[in-house]
Amino acid sequence: MRYQSQATLFGWPLVSVAVGPDFQKNEGRGIARGIIAIGDIAVGGFAFGGLAAGVFSIGGLSLGLFALGGLAFGGVILGGVAIGLLALGGCAIGLKAVGGVAIGVYAHGGLAIGLYPEGGAIIRLP
Repeated sequence: MRYQSQATLFGWPLVSVAVGPDFQKNEGRGIARGIIAIGDIAVGGFAFGGLAAGVFSIGGLSLGLFALGGLAFGGVILGGVAIGLLALGGCAIGLKAVGGVAIGVYAHGGLAIGLYPEGGAIIRLP
């Protein structure tokens, strides 16, 4: 399935949807690029997909300023494994980390490792 809006903003389509293979273009996965991108691989301001990269992103592997995903990287992050400035997740790594296992300068979790750890088991770094 492919859809791309005619309306653009900053040269990017406002909405782009690309899901599944496109045999005519010899693409195994749909790559969506737009302000709002939805696809197997999505890149844009608001990105939703298996692999999502954008300012706001939601996906299995998510990269962005605000990201939500199984494996998430970026600024303010929520994920199974979250790596970023403010990381929240099962395993959280960041400046401020909150999770089951939290590693960061300010860490709070079941196992907290950092300069200022709080939680169940703590390991204070020098």
